Amino acid sequence: MANVVRDPREHQDAIIPDLSKADPLVHFSKDDIAFVYGSIWKQRYFKKAGDDYFPFPVQWDVTHKMWRPYFVKNGTDWWAALYAPDNFQRPTGPLCDGCHSVNYDINTKTVTEWNVGCERCHGPGSEHVKQRTRETIVNPARLDYVHANDTCIQCHSQGRPPNNPIDGRYFDWPVGFHMGLNLADFWRLESYRLGETSFTHFPDATAHKNRMQGNDFVQSLMYNRGVVGFSCHDVHGTRNAAQLREPPGEMCFACHGPNTQNGPRSASIEEHTHHKAGSMGSQCVACHMPRIEETISDVNVHAHTFRFITPAETDAYKIPNACNICHGDKSTEWAGAALKSWRDRSPWRMDN
Repeated sequence: MANVVRDPREHQDAIIPDLSKADPLVHFSKDDIAFVYGSIWKQRYFKKAGDDYFPFPVQWDVTHKMWRPYFVKNGTDWWAALYAPDNFQRPTGPLCDGCHSVNYDINTKTVTEWNVGCERCHGPGSEHVKQRTRETIVNPARLDYVHANDTCIQCHSQGRPPNNPIDGRYFDWPVGFHMGLNLADFWRLESYRLGETSFTHFPDATAHKNRMQGNDFVQSLMYNRGVVGFSCHDVHGTRNAAQLREPPGEMCFACHGPNTQNGPRSASIEEHTHHKAGSMGSQCVACHMPRIEETISDVNVHAHTFRFITPAETDAYKIPNACNICHGDKSTEWAGAALKSWRDRSPWRMDN
């Protein structure tokens, strides 16, 4: 997270694709790039004009190693119709930079630090430098679960400030918030209506848009039980995917071992999943965190409601379910019948 924004002049390896290779979508050179955003799923490139930055209309698909157009169309984000249909009239200041920096000042357009630096999660640090005690810095681990989770939700969510527009501009991040304050005073999560598909949500309120882990998580039983984002992830860095504290299976089993109070109520994981040990079907995240939230093209990231979406819900609401994501050659009828044949599954649950 501390390297999501990089200056290619300072970091020679920042740009992933080879810009010396011609492509009809690419009309800029390395020298035109002021900042590079991203490196895992996609990478975008920003040009500086005056005291603003603007995104070039292409992005690099890291998974497929190919260029794709980049332009936010009307109906795919709430702010799209409020800005001109031209990337170079859509500055990153109001739309991106508040989360990709520390202390972005909307008046001076300056930052304390580019990237997700320490103060992004720990609040202002000047007093802590003067007096290094626990009282002079925010430690999210000592906050209640709501405000601890706000550490992550402030950027890993879709929403808008309650007082938009601000000085005539529309912002897509919680302007004025820093750790130690109450995020709900600065940010409203994107609303939804059950039964309807919106530009952000499926009809069951699971997100289908990227960067909505917070929107998902606040609906979850885990959130209501006091689990926080850093119960599972360590943003200071780990060797595991998604900065998990442990590999996915081990991470879940820390709280959800076989026949424990938190379930699953089976003698073994294989008995619960009805799949072979070590297979994808026995991975907790495969069923409870299906990859149904688009990040770029057909590359999806995990949902964070932890709800199991049934094949019946796919039929009724067009929400992708975990069974048919893996068994793409099978029908929802096949998947539903398979689940109903498992005697440890509620037939009432599988019909809805």
